[in-house]
Amino acid sequence: MKDVAKQRTIAFIAHNGAGKTTLAEALLFYNKVTSRLGSVMEGTSILDSEPEEIKRTSSINAAFHSFPWKKHQITFIDTAGDENFLNDTKAVLNGADAVVVVVDAVDGVKVSTEKTWDFANNYRLPRMIIINKMDRERADFFNTLQDINDSLDEPKAIPVFLPIGAEADFKGLVSLLTGKAYMYGEGGKVTEADAPADMADLIAEWKEKMVEAVAEADDVLLEKFLEGQEITPDEVTEAYKKEILACKIAPVLPASGLKMIGLQNILDMMLNLPSPLDRGARPGKNPAGEAETREPDPAAPFSAIVLKTAVDPFAGQLTIFRVVSGTLTPDSGFFNPKRDQKERFGQLLALEGKSQKAVEEAGPGDIMAVSKLKSTQTGDTLCDEAAPIIFPVPKPMEPVVSFAVEAKSKGDEEKVFAAINKMLVEDVTLRLTRNDQTKEMILSGMGQVHIDTTLEKLKRKFGVEMVLKAPKVAYKETIKGKAVKVQGKYKKQTGGKGQYGDAVIDMEPLASGEGFIFEDRIVGGVIPRQFIPAVEKGIVEAMANGVISGNPVVDIKVGLVFGSYHDVDSSEMSFKIAGSMAFKKAFMECKPTILEPIMLLTVTVPDEYMGDVMGDVSSRRGKLLGTETKGKKQVIKAHVPQVEILSYAPVLTSMTGGRGSFSIEFARYDEAPPQIREKVISEYKPKEEDA
Repeated sequence: MKDVAKQRTIAFIAHNGAGKTTLAEALLFYNKVTSRLGSVMEGTSILDSEPEEIKRTSSINAAFHSFPWKKHQITFIDTAGDENFLNDTKAVLNGADAVVVVVDAVDGVKVSTEKTWDFANNYRLPRMIIINKMDRERADFFNTLQDINDSLDEPKAIPVFLPIGAEADFKGLVSLLTGKAYMYGEGGKVTEADAPADMADLIAEWKEKMVEAVAEADDVLLEKFLEGQEITPDEVTEAYKKEILACKIAPVLPASGLKMIGLQNILDMMLNLPSPLDRGARPGKNPAGEAETREPDPAAPFSAIVLKTAVDPFAGQLTIFRVVSGTLTPDSGFFNPKRDQKERFGQLLALEGKSQKAVEEAGPGDIMAVSKLKSTQTGDTLCDEAAPIIFPVPKPMEPVVSFAVEAKSKGDEEKVFAAINKMLVEDVTLRLTRNDQTKEMILSGMGQVHIDTTLEKLKRKFGVEMVLKAPKVAYKETIKGKAVKVQGKYKKQTGGKGQYGDAVIDMEPLASGEGFIFEDRIVGGVIPRQFIPAVEKGIVEAMANGVISGNPVVDIKVGLVFGSYHDVDSSEMSFKIAGSMAFKKAFMECKPTILEPIMLLTVTVPDEYMGDVMGDVSSRRGKLLGTETKGKKQVIKAHVPQVEILSYAPVLTSMTGGRGSFSIEFARYDEAPPQIREKVISEYKPKEEDA
């Protein structure tokens, strides 16, 4: 049975391009887990191995690996840093006990650094920070450290190592705790030495800052510090371990993943991050909704959280999960309480980047995979059927862009949409919906890159291609005036039995959202009872296709007030046509107009962009509803016409340097302004003439 106290399950998070994957590859090579140093730029990374990742030289999917270090087992998750794929990062962080935050020593804190940091805060994940790329031109450890503390809230970034040199002269680290220097040579080979004499004052200054930061959270140490008593390295180590676990301090180290500098110190520092035991019991609920917890104990009932699902057209579905409690062995099974489904599997697989290795056992903290489960999906809980529990999972991020999609080749529609549905299992941020009014299939995602990558995967995995188009706006027609006694008469004689129907109607508008009301006001039998439903049916069918723009008609009341019939020639069909004719004539007399969909737009931005965003929203015919403060950011809410924000995602990204986010939901329909009405009607007329 494994020693859970020696297990570390750690996620690497960073802004895209900070060198997170390169650093992870270097750690694997340094530990001789891999026989060669994988390169993201050269397409030889074992972590970024999907063709779409190689093409873009960046992580798209979370990758998993593990290795031993000083009698500990380190399981790590290499996450995506691109904004288009951050939901994958958000989901898999639910399986980590700590995070390593990688920050570029040249570019500092970026948008995804802030967002993934917030994810870590939401999970209360302890962390350490690596200031990477210290070998690059313009690399600056102390400016980057200041940027981290200015841009990110708790835990506070506190250096435990300082860099020896910078840019091309970066060659090692010095420990503030012991004063030892670690000099790195070719292939990450490290030798211990005395700290450079010219760094003595700098080391003393930062050591005092480190000790003060650690002592502030410990009354005994704080008293010793204030009285000028010496605090031993062991006391400092124990204190900052507690502060790391409490998410009050994040130790900071300089490094270069590319030149393999700082790797030993990073690995040693990882051992100070919490084990599953340190993190304690995970809360959940039983199927009845009552609170339950699971201790990270190999002897406890088995439980796990599904972090990710990968779909392969040949290998089938691969389910990746984090073991929370208990012990799992191959050729076993478990229970999915959310689906009320028993699941069985064969091999138990440990993930090693792009490959898997069969193992005989998994326990708390391990991230494992099994194949071909029947019902299980991302976010589900797996457990012992005799001790059911459901763990909470984060709500997926909402899509921000939408496109109308159709098969590139005629006849491939069924194949295309079957393939998309398989992708929906793998990627929970994709949405596929059908707009009943426009008859379009709408594919929604986290950004243009997300949608493009999805199309590339569909072609590679399933051999299908799609065409993207801007989605049509679902306008509607209505009226603002009244019409009285408008006649629709249908009369046709063809030699035999003819057709005759005569319907007279009144029409008036209803309040928004009231739909359609039909009133039968016929008296004296001028229209036989059996033909009245046909009149209503004719009106309803005419409403579905509209009169002036081809869009559905809403919010009207029609009264059938008079008519006439013929004993032989009248039929349901003739009265249906008469009703449609009367409706169209009356509609044109009632001041017809166009309604446009209005959306509730919620934008979250840093304070400094608030004015620009509000001005832009107003320029899009938006009506501001108010603002509220949320931490260091402002939340702006407004009602904006849908047509004005169909491509809002790139606009907001450009305006805020990628630091803004937004969500959209339908609010109501309002009358469109004259220019929009004219445009919608004019676009319909040519189609009508062609028909």
